Amino acid sequence: MPRPSPRILLLTPPLTQLNTPYPATAYIKGFLGGRGYEVRQADLSIELVLRLFSKEGLTRVFDEIEAGAYRLSDNAQRMLRLRRRYEATIGPAIRFLQNKDLTLAPRICHGRFLPEASRFDNVADLETAFGTMGLTDQARHLATLYVEDLADLVKETVGPQFGLSRYAESLAMSATSFEPLHAALHAAPNLVDTMLLELLDVLMAEAQPDMVGFTVPFPGNLYAALRLAQRIKQTSPHTVTVMGGGYPNTELRTLNEPRFFDYIDYLTLDDGEGPWLRLLEQLTCQKERQTELAERHAELVEASLPLSPHHHNDADEAVEMLRQAQHDGLLVDKSQLQRTFLRNEAGQVEYLNYPHPDIPHPEVGTPDYSDLKLTDYLSVIEVLNPMHRLWSDGRWNKLTVAHGCYWKRCSFCDVTLDYIGRYEAAPAELLVDRIEQIVAQTGQTGFHFVDEAAPPLALRDLAVELLKRRVSISWWGNIRFEKTFTPDLCRLLAAAGCIAISGGLEVASDRLLALMEKGVTIAQVARVTRGFTQAGVLVHAYLMYGFPTQTTQETVDSLEVVRQLFEAGIVQSGYWHRFSMTAHSPVGKNPAKYQVAATGPEPGNFAWNDLWHDDPLGADHETFGPGLAKSLYNYMHGVALREPLSFWFDFKVPRPTVPRQLIQQALTEADKPDFAQPNRRLFWLGNPPELSFKTSGGNSPKDKKTTRAILTCYEQAEDFEVKTTEAIGPWLHELLLRLSADYDTKILLKEAAATFPPAAGPWESFLQSSAWQLLREKGLLLV
Repeated sequence: MPRPSPRILLLTPPLTQLNTPYPATAYIKGFLGGRGYEVRQADLSIELVLRLFSKEGLTRVFDEIEAGAYRLSDNAQRMLRLRRRYEATIGPAIRFLQNKDLTLAPRICHGRFLPEASRFDNVADLETAFGTMGLTDQARHLATLYVEDLADLVKETVGPQFGLSRYAESLAMSATSFEPLHAALHAAPNLVDTMLLELLDVLMAEAQPDMVGFTVPFPGNLYAALRLAQRIKQTSPHTVTVMGGGYPNTELRTLNEPRFFDYIDYLTLDDGEGPWLRLLEQLTCQKERQTELAERHAELVEASLPLSPHHHNDADEAVEMLRQAQHDGLLVDKSQLQRTFLRNEAGQVEYLNYPHPDIPHPEVGTPDYSDLKLTDYLSVIEVLNPMHRLWSDGRWNKLTVAHGCYWKRCSFCDVTLDYIGRYEAAPAELLVDRIEQIVAQTGQTGFHFVDEAAPPLALRDLAVELLKRRVSISWWGNIRFEKTFTPDLCRLLAAAGCIAISGGLEVASDRLLALMEKGVTIAQVARVTRGFTQAGVLVHAYLMYGFPTQTTQETVDSLEVVRQLFEAGIVQSGYWHRFSMTAHSPVGKNPAKYQVAATGPEPGNFAWNDLWHDDPLGADHETFGPGLAKSLYNYMHGVALREPLSFWFDFKVPRPTVPRQLIQQALTEADKPDFAQPNRRLFWLGNPPELSFKTSGGNSPKDKKTTRAILTCYEQAEDFEVKTTEAIGPWLHELLLRLSADYDTKILLKEAAATFPPAAGPWESFLQSSAWQLLREKGLLLV
């Protein structure tokens, strides 16, 4: 008889991205499903948004506003007056954003189809932003503003904590005390909460789970997860509730709040595969025990049916057994649990971590997106930033190239935590197997590699495997701007489907880059970003201001470097982040080393991660934020690149001290010549060429005949010819044929040199010939 396996329901609580599911539940479902567990998943984030922003949902919103005693802003009053128009247009607008009715684009752009409120007040010049041909993109941006208007109305009235990508985030930010969350959870649910709980009730009735797991990646998911868990405890008290995700992994590592476990039975840290496997093993054993007790109970009830004195004892035993089975509902063998918080029998918080080995990254399985409603997600364009568009427009399969970060030294980063500190790679063959499985399941070929920093050599091997198998995908991810990303490697990645990369330029100051142990220099960043840009890959730079000891002068100098990068056209997108000191980073663990002082908050019994700090040697960082953001927005659109930097600030700032040609000088540094890279692997992006010979001269006895070899290459956009000597032609043809046909055989440049015809002249001279340079230009790479 098979063991009774617990039925598992995995939930993403509101709110995360609207355009694609957060991948945590898909990862756990894939892992547990591969081990025979019955798993169902649902994204209540998108489901809540679709329920709220529907004709029926808006009718409930407007009805409650009209029946309530809300003090409405002028903007909200205008929207209320346009109620009927909002109710009539919400369905078509959502279908348009779901890519289910793109023919609506002309009406949205030119027909005043959508009602407009305050989000439209500062709408950009759409023709400049999208071009005259980008009608669908313009409409998508306008429809996004329309939905944001409605979200503002909800936030002002029936759902004060609502946001399109977060819910009640303020309750979880720096929440050293559980009290605000506790109070909010014991208040009557508002309309948005009510809609969420209605979705849960239907799901619970359908799934009948023994266990419900919540992923809480961000502060804006915590309140909804606890509200949902509260409902489960009220309606199905013996259903086990479990929580994990990015927020607990960073914020709740010192959890000591018993009331948290009124909602959540088990909180797991770091990768969920191992802790969940141990917990499920125990719950499976428990379910076996409950099944045995239930069967014995049924036997005793049947035996006690004829009324007689001794049968009353059997009936009493049956009742006691049933009570015991119910009492055992949440008791497991704690000794085997891994990285798990719970509340013990004494009512105290206990952390258990039996030293089981971690599940290796190659064994975590393929994310399983089945039973997620992939066609329901919204493609939105919130801001006119090309990289942010990738985040919000289109559905991307999320996958990890490697676990953790191969660099793991940056002093501002949580490098002491498992998700960054434990680095493990997976073979390229396995990664492409997973990619093919996900494409077959979802029908989508877009991938976002969600690594902290994808390793360059792992990306190289992945690109080769994709090209070898002729797997066509589009992908993007985060990297470090390190010198391993040569121009040739950038071209290889682009050929394998890379469309964009993001990386940390951070402070754009060599002194501060060294202090934060970033491991890159400004000149190096410039050369790497140029390599990607020339390969046709969009480059986004993460920028940081306010790092410890960063002076006013260094902030202005950083902006000057950023200006030069945009002026050179080698960075197309960027975003300034304010430095935040966290408890698990090197700065947070040793503030004195970085000449800052932690000033709070005082530790409590709940969350602990974001730290306040005093930076006596640094600038007044707060004042720089608006000017940095405004300048960057204009630089991304090629505007005001020659304005003095003081133009962006409403206070006096010093002139930059970095040379105005700093980036251009970095870009003039010559690349290594080919002959100095003998251990690089040759890779040919083109098709197999055809070889022919052409003889000229010899019209008279005195003329000498000359035979030239011609390699004709037939490519996607254009054909071209490579002309060389009669001796070199057959050798070069054979080399390109081998590179075209055999991806498994690695041919190094020095190995090619060893077979070069002796009669063809010096090898180094050939590497500088026009034939070789043309091939290098057209797709012969050294990687």
